[in-house]
Amino acid sequence: MYVTVAPSEAGVKVRRREFIGLVGAATLVGPTASRAEQPLMPVIGFLHQGSLDQNVERLATFRKGLERAGFVEGRNIAIEFRLAEGQFDRLPALAADLVQRQVAVITTPYSTDAALAAQAATKAIPIVFLSSADPVRIGLVASLNRPGANITGVTTLNTELAPKRLELLRAMAPDASRYFALVNPTSDLAPGFSRDIEAAAATLGIKIDILRASNDRELEAAFTGISKSPRGVLISSTDAFFFVRRERIAALAIRHGLPAVFDARIYATAGGLMSYAGNDTDMMLQTVGYVVRVLRGEQPANLPVAQPTKFALTINLKTAKALGLTVPATLLAQADEVIE
Repeated sequence: MYVTVAPSEAGVKVRRREFIGLVGAATLVGPTASRAEQPLMPVIGFLHQGSLDQNVERLATFRKGLERAGFVEGRNIAIEFRLAEGQFDRLPALAADLVQRQVAVITTPYSTDAALAAQAATKAIPIVFLSSADPVRIGLVASLNRPGANITGVTTLNTELAPKRLELLRAMAPDASRYFALVNPTSDLAPGFSRDIEAAAATLGIKIDILRASNDRELEAAFTGISKSPRGVLISSTDAFFFVRRERIAALAIRHGLPAVFDARIYATAGGLMSYAGNDTDMMLQTVGYVVRVLRGEQPANLPVAQPTKFALTINLKTAKALGLTVPATLLAQADEVIE
C-alpha cells in the first residue's frame, strides 16, 4: 500500500483536521505525484509491516512530535507511507521504493522487520528505528553508544523487562502451574527471546515451556495445546506476526481461559489481559526527536540508541472478568492504565 502525503496546491484551503482525517483513513492509494507538481521539501519515508488503521494512535503522536519541532505536514514536510498490510515479504520492495524516491530519512516505528529491510536497501539514506529487539544482537547497530553507519533509533528494552512481566503474571494468577511462552520460530528474534525468557524464568524459580507458531494453523494449535494444561498462563514474545494478529491472539487467550501478558499496550487495548512496556507515547516522541535531528543535518552514526525513560502497566478489567480473575489490589495500585 502506497500513501503519499503532499501539500495542497496554492489557493485551495483545507482545514487541518479534515486533512489529517483523510490521510488517517488510508484512502489515498495510487501513484505518487511527480516532483514537478509539488514544492521541494524534505520527505519522511514511513515503513511498516502493518496498516494505518493499526497505528492510528502512534501516527497521531508521530505527527504531533513533528509539529512541536516545527515540521508541519503539507507545509514544510511530507510523509510517504509504505505499508506491507501484514505481508512481510513485501517489505524489501517497499523499502527499495523509498530509496528510489530519495526520501530524506526512513523511519520504522515498532517494526523490526521494516528496519532490517530498510537497512538492506540503503547504506546512504538515514534510518531511524523503534525496535523491540536488541538492535546490537540482530545487527542493526554496532553498539548502543556508537551505532555506526546510517542507522540509529530507540530500543524498547523488551529483554530486560521479561522478568518483570513474569512477576506480574505470577501476581495476577498466583495459582498458575504451567508457564508458556509464545514464539514465532521463523523470526530472527526467536532464539534470543527463548534464551532470555528461560533465563528470566529460572531466576524466579519458574519452568517455562516454549510454544511455536508461525502461521494461523499453528497459532490455533498452540492455544488448543495450552488449554489442555490446568492453570496455564502465557507470555507472548515480541513479533510482527503476532502484532498484526493481536486481536485474534487476545480472543484465543480468553477462549481457552489463559491469563496472558504482552510487550505493548496495544495488545491490552485489543483485548489482552495486561501489558508492561515502555510508554508508547514517550518512545514514539523519542523516535520523532531523532527523525528531526536527522532532518536538521545530524548523522545517525553519532546518535546513541535511545532507551525508554517511562514504563507503563496496563490492565484490561473486561478481560480479567471474562477469565474469571479477580485482579489483586496491589496490581491495580501499580497500574498506569485500567481498561474497564
